[in-house]
Amino acid sequence: MNTTTLPAPARAVVEETKRLPLAALGALAVIGFVLVAMETMPAGLLPAIAAEMGTSEGTVGLFVSAYALGTVLITIPAITLTRGMRRKPLLLGGILGLVLANTTTALSNDVTLSLVSRFVAGAFSGVIWGMLAAYGRKISQPSRAGLSLAIVSVGAPVGFALGTPLGSWLGTTFDWRWAFAGLTAVAVIAGVFISVIAPDAEGQPGPSRLPLLRVFRIPGIAVVLAVIFTWMLAHNTIYTYIAPYLRTTGSTLTADVELFTFGISSIAGIIITGALLDRHPRPLLHGSVALFIAAAVVLLVGHTLLPAVIAGTVLWGATFGGAAAQLQAALTTTGGADSDVANSFLPVAFNLAIFGAGILGAALLTNFGALALAVVMIVAGLAALMLTIYGRRAAFPARL
Repeated sequence: MNTTTLPAPARAVVEETKRLPLAALGALAVIGFVLVAMETMPAGLLPAIAAEMGTSEGTVGLFVSAYALGTVLITIPAITLTRGMRRKPLLLGGILGLVLANTTTALSNDVTLSLVSRFVAGAFSGVIWGMLAAYGRKISQPSRAGLSLAIVSVGAPVGFALGTPLGSWLGTTFDWRWAFAGLTAVAVIAGVFISVIAPDAEGQPGPSRLPLLRVFRIPGIAVVLAVIFTWMLAHNTIYTYIAPYLRTTGSTLTADVELFTFGISSIAGIIITGALLDRHPRPLLHGSVALFIAAAVVLLVGHTLLPAVIAGTVLWGATFGGAAAQLQAALTTTGGADSDVANSFLPVAFNLAIFGAGILGAALLTNFGALALAVVMIVAGLAALMLTIYGRRAAFPARL
């Protein structure tokens, strides 16, 4: 495209867009897909893994818990200790560790070894998550920070949409080990691609590094983390137990179709976020959480009507799909020079929400029934909305 005839401001925008490292950002998004799919995939393979390894499905369910525990325990100290390192070698090292741990799981015949390998995989996953958003932003132009974050974040909803169903299909059609091997192959290809085409970025200089607790005390950081936890809790409580909810509706909608619909709608949410995040991050966040609550109301009030359930699911996905990009953008901007450490808090808060949602959802199903899941989605969503309003100045800037 010839830009010489355009006005100077328009020419600058076109040139910046052309220089955006789309291929590298796309490869980072693929890694995001691998991280989410790797965490959730065992849920669709419980019977196959349990039968072959001669153990119970409950024990195999700990594959997910071990992964989450590795993320929670290792992410923050690992990112704190490595924040002075150059970003690209650290990312490639994290991918290599993830590949080796996942390959061990794919080959293991021992439950204990498998649980240890899942813990290690979760640890490397947390390191990658802790730096992925900031790295994508560092290799992009400052004026396109929101778009770069949206591109990097697109892998997560695709992982949620396809990770568990695809793993279940591979495990049923071939063998459950092929599902893990497939993710290893994708990670290797993406890692090679990143090593060849992704720019490097410097770590944080020593004199500018704040101690861990001081990073946490940066005005706005705690509020962003509280929004992450409450919003993720609102989402994961019903997402984890979507099958019992659908049984309560009496509809013919199956869990895999429901989750696929949610995932596709999430991708639409990422596109919307990418278009608006650079210019209107605060209104976008307020609107996303508010419409997320509206989706929960539809899922509760209209649960006996199939069109209402589908509409609520589409709205749910569209409003939640951009959550990761929006909250990572807030942490990155608020964290400033310490954005890598600030972002390391995100997977911890996210996985704590997953853990809490599993316990809360199980208790609600036992004592109140599946419709209580939608009630939690509303109540926790309202709490998240109030937190975004409370922290609108310190935590959620008007511009990135």
